[in-house]
Amino acid sequence: MQFSSRRRKSITNPQTELYGHCLQFYGQPPLENVSLTEFETFAVERLKLLKTVENLGVSYVKTSEQYSKKLDYEFSNLNFPYRTEADDKKTQSGPSEYEKRRKDHISHFILRLAYCQTEDLRRWFIQQEVDLFRYRFNDLSPKYKLEFLHRNNLEYDTISLEEKKALSDKLVNSSYAVSGITVEDQDFYKVPFQDALDLVRTRKVYLKAGYVYIPHQDIVTIVLNDFRTRLSKALALTARSLPAVHSDERLQPLLNHLSHAYVGQDYSIQKNVGKISLEQIDSLSGKSFPLCMRQLHQSLRENHHLRHGGRLQYGLFLKGIGLSLDQAMQFWRSEFIKGKVDADKFDKAYAYSIRHMFGKEGRRADYTPYSCMKVILSNPPSQGDHHGCPFRHNDPELLKQKLQFYKVSPSGINQILELVKGMHYQLACQKYFELTHNIEDAGFSLNHPNQYFIESQKLLGGGREMKRETETPQRAQENSATRGSSAARETSANPSRDLAEMTEELDSFFQDA
Repeated sequence: MQFSSRRRKSITNPQTELYGHCLQFYGQPPLENVSLTEFETFAVERLKLLKTVENLGVSYVKTSEQYSKKLDYEFSNLNFPYRTEADDKKTQSGPSEYEKRRKDHISHFILRLAYCQTEDLRRWFIQQEVDLFRYRFNDLSPKYKLEFLHRNNLEYDTISLEEKKALSDKLVNSSYAVSGITVEDQDFYKVPFQDALDLVRTRKVYLKAGYVYIPHQDIVTIVLNDFRTRLSKALALTARSLPAVHSDERLQPLLNHLSHAYVGQDYSIQKNVGKISLEQIDSLSGKSFPLCMRQLHQSLRENHHLRHGGRLQYGLFLKGIGLSLDQAMQFWRSEFIKGKVDADKFDKAYAYSIRHMFGKEGRRADYTPYSCMKVILSNPPSQGDHHGCPFRHNDPELLKQKLQFYKVSPSGINQILELVKGMHYQLACQKYFELTHNIEDAGFSLNHPNQYFIESQKLLGGGREMKRETETPQRAQENSATRGSSAARETSANPSRDLAEMTEELDSFFQDA
């Protein structure tokens, strides 16, 4: 027994070595087995973190104190490593530093699998991970920054004291936050200019004979470029391995769901049934509907018909805000018979699908209203369709005309179009909320059309009761991104649990006859 004990002590655990620093380039994938429960939990919590990074990156300057404070809170709340102390002891406050670093490592690679599938997903993932990495690297002390560089073989040469003195004036004149006094007290790195194009472009460094001289505090730019390049190549390689990953029936549903997962409140369990009358819908659409639902409602009123994608998206939204089955049946029937559909045809072709949506037919499943990510990333509209996200799917000129029609100010339209240009579609919708409600800051991160409605009603003074009554199902939706994996585990015993399959069946009932 003593021999075994001594032998264990002499073996170096590669995982322990991997987590020796609180920050890494994620060059080596996890080597251990991970349970499906951990797989789900880690993926959802990292996705929440990246969503926060995205929202804060648009709302605040990325190096500002407010930005750092809010990210500090999120790191602490989700138990990700955000401090440099390598304390491996389990504290009363939660997981040990080692466990946090392990979670950071594993969760990154899980989301790589989910976000390598398309160019848009890869671009989004790289941007958020780079922003996250910048924040974490800047938070390191000089000692830990240097240790990180050495651990990752970034052995940039520091210039000699003699060369520093000879170039002192030029270094002071070309570098921000550097004076004659501080030149002698800090290191300058001599780096090939092509590795520091961002600094060269903004004229923040001294350039001579193909090399730039970078003060220690600006080395983050070089490290970020290296990280971005490595991650971009890694995602391309991961994409090639997807067929093998998708052959695992446990992982495929979860990975497909994660790429457009919603991790907020659940709107499938609605306790406000019947509290909204049909007569209120026209008024509410102008005051409290997000733009996607407002355009669907307007199209329905004008054309007395919506194709299946629009009926599904709008119907589930109306269900989520409180329409009962009887109200929904009356609403759709009264509108459709104003057009080319008589009452008999409606009962034969459309009534079943509405009952199915409310869980009264077929599998009797409680279908969830579409989240913003679901609207943005699935089933793009074609000619004659009115569903989808206007900020994602509409031509910018058409979007501009709609915003003008809805009396959004010219400066507000420009702000929205800038966000759309940067592919921040949910933030563009949040800006639309702020502009149409005459507020500076919405005070929430918009992730769901029904969230938009509830926050609007709350702000206008008519939704306090509704807000209170919809808080209870929140725990269910916190795990919405895990449903795909849970379904996969139960497929052999109960195929009806597969969320994607259920949605496809519902969609099929909405097909035009």
